[in-house]
Amino acid sequence: MRTRDTDKEALVRQKAIEMIVHEGLEGFSMQKLARAAQISPATLYIYYNDREDLLVKIGLEVAEDLLATSLKDFHPELPFAEGMAIQWRNRMAYFLQHPLETEFMEQVRYSPMYAKVQVSITSKFGSVLGPFVHKAIANGELQRLPFEVYWSIAFAPLYQLMKFHHQGRTPDNNPFTLTDVMVQQTLTLVLKALKP
Repeated sequence: MRTRDTDKEALVRQKAIEMIVHEGLEGFSMQKLARAAQISPATLYIYYNDREDLLVKIGLEVAEDLLATSLKDFHPELPFAEGMAIQWRNRMAYFLQHPLETEFMEQVRYSPMYAKVQVSITSKFGSVLGPFVHKAIANGELQRLPFEVYWSIAFAPLYQLMKFHHQGRTPDNNPFTLTDVMVQQTLTLVLKALKP
């Protein structure tokens, strides 16, 4: 039995992410990945059982990295506004430092494999962010909302700003670069919208 080579495994992971970001999931295959990584297709099966296993495992690794970055300096006991500011700062830092991984997760999010990745993300984020949200509601810092409404107001504005920044353009095709002033202005409006 052949042993795992961590450098080769990292190369495979990076090539898979690049291919999926640039070519999409539809045309992605283990054969194409092996060619891109300049390895034999058999070598891929040392690391992954099949295409779905590869996508799920890489999705979980990227989600773990995002989770670790998002929770840096964060604690559920923080005041709501301070905790949200840390979450925004951390998530923005991840997106700026890892644009390919962020785009990869967008591709995976709309695939059948995402359900397996989502279970891990939901349980880990939920164990930290759940108490944070419940404390904020109990302290009168946050209105009680359905989860989907809360998430849409709390984080979708940041994600949209990051998309504009990544594309370098606004919807009306003007150049766009995200600034700290824009982020702070948007976060202020988000916090205002979430107050009881």
